[in-house]
Amino acid sequence: MIIRLNKYLADLGTGSRRKCEEYIAKGLIKVNGITITEMGTKVDSEIDKVEISPEVTKEKAKFAYYAFHKPIGYFCSVSEHEKPSIMDLVKDIPEKVFPVGRLDKMTSGLIFLTNDGRFAYEMTSPDFEKEKEYVVKISEKITPDIIKELSKSFYIKGKMILPPKVIQSGPHLLDIIIKEGRNRQIRRMCRNANITIEKLKRIRIGKFLLGDLEPKRYRKVAI
Repeated sequence: MIIRLNKYLADLGTGSRRKCEEYIAKGLIKVNGITITEMGTKVDSEIDKVEISPEVTKEKAKFAYYAFHKPIGYFCSVSEHEKPSIMDLVKDIPEKVFPVGRLDKMTSGLIFLTNDGRFAYEMTSPDFEKEKEYVVKISEKITPDIIKELSKSFYIKGKMILPPKVIQSGPHLLDIIIKEGRNRQIRRMCRNANITIEKLKRIRIGKFLLGDLEPKRYRKVAI
């Protein structure tokens, strides 16, 4: 999605749009390795690499981090145009937080909520290769050919994905570990392999496990 840089930064929780414009003007933001100072610059949130100077985080208030079990049927969005949103389920969190990345509406599992833009960037940018682990239930009986097809690399928006790790855990169950988490990557993998997803749940991001956290519930985590 192509949006203005100041809005992209604000959506990450870096600050208000006006404050993000100040960061841009001070030369504290890079896009694809180039320092940006021009107002109105636009970025593609799926392709462009946006870097935030450590100086920005020094100006921010105390950060908060929550692990949340996203249920099926909810969007991971702060937009009024995407409802129902997981933000409707966490209104009692005292800090103003935002979702770190996205799980599509029909995917459940672990997602972070925070007010730390740098943490959000490090957890979602493919450059940091944070492992993301999913449990996938498919309609078809799993065969060696399915495992082989799912394990292949392919292009998403002009970028070759890193090879995923695919483990069979039951006749119709797969454990899939990816390091980038590009747009709807697991669903694209399964479509390429001509298999049908019945359920998709993320159970781990990096060192953080979903564990026994119930759907619609959250817990504070230490980073």
